[in-house]
Amino acid sequence: MKVAFVGLGVMGGPMARHLAAKGHEVTVYNRTDEKSRAWVAAHGGEQAATPRAAAANVDIVFMCVGNDDDVRSIIYGPDSVLAGARSGSIVVDHTTASATLARELASACAKQDVGFIDAPVSGGQAGAENGQLSVMCGANDEQVFDRAYPVIMSYAKVCKRLGDAGSGQLAKMVNQICIAGVVQGLSEGLNLALAAGLDPDALVEVISQGAAGSWQMSNRAKTMVRNEFNFGFAVEWMRKDLAICLDEAKRLGVELPITTIVNEFYGEIMQSGGRRFDTSSLITRLRAQVDPPRES
Repeated sequence: MKVAFVGLGVMGGPMARHLAAKGHEVTVYNRTDEKSRAWVAAHGGEQAATPRAAAANVDIVFMCVGNDDDVRSIIYGPDSVLAGARSGSIVVDHTTASATLARELASACAKQDVGFIDAPVSGGQAGAENGQLSVMCGANDEQVFDRAYPVIMSYAKVCKRLGDAGSGQLAKMVNQICIAGVVQGLSEGLNLALAAGLDPDALVEVISQGAAGSWQMSNRAKTMVRNEFNFGFAVEWMRKDLAICLDEAKRLGVELPITTIVNEFYGEIMQSGGRRFDTSSLITRLRAQVDPPRES
């Protein structure tokens, strides 16, 4: 297909690369022109000067930017995605944003006969690089999802429609809530192990094979105890995501006590200079005598 990718950050750049590798004709746009030029030089395709130009004459427009305001800045206006999108095309938003925005965009796209899918992802930078992302989708029209599905699978290991517009974002909220609780629990357990003089690597080798096992334990425990926190998904991004979760929970009248506490812990890490540390840096709050955290 002819596709466009808007937003070439640590997630969008690799995702667009996988699209090109699968034979799709890719046009890219990024607010920083240098990234677009470098991407085209490395992977081919075309560079667009505006989101409108990127969206013109393509089948699917993919977006992966920072937050609700960033999405609105590229979807609305005279040089926007919707200004260029043709009737019958599809907009797929991979940004982790609010469910309210997803429903708003679905309505705006429908008025122009453009399909819309909110499709936040999980798997981090490594998942994007390796084409192994989990993609959670919301779409009002199942046929729109079915058309986009094989293209999304260019960089995904699983992609599922979970309901109407907004459902993908709601699923991502659940994903982030689950991660927050697991990382805090892992941090507390590892900190106790270190204080007690246990060999953390040997400990993890044993307990990771039982009920305590998790992706976070298998992939982050060894680096957490070595004070290494440079693995893609930054604390400042997690804080943004958890704020979305807490806003939605308030709207629904749902309590998120652990999420509330962990969000505050991440705030402390940001204030202490760990804005760009990855989310496993929760353990730094608990370790009284450690070397300064390293980003590399």
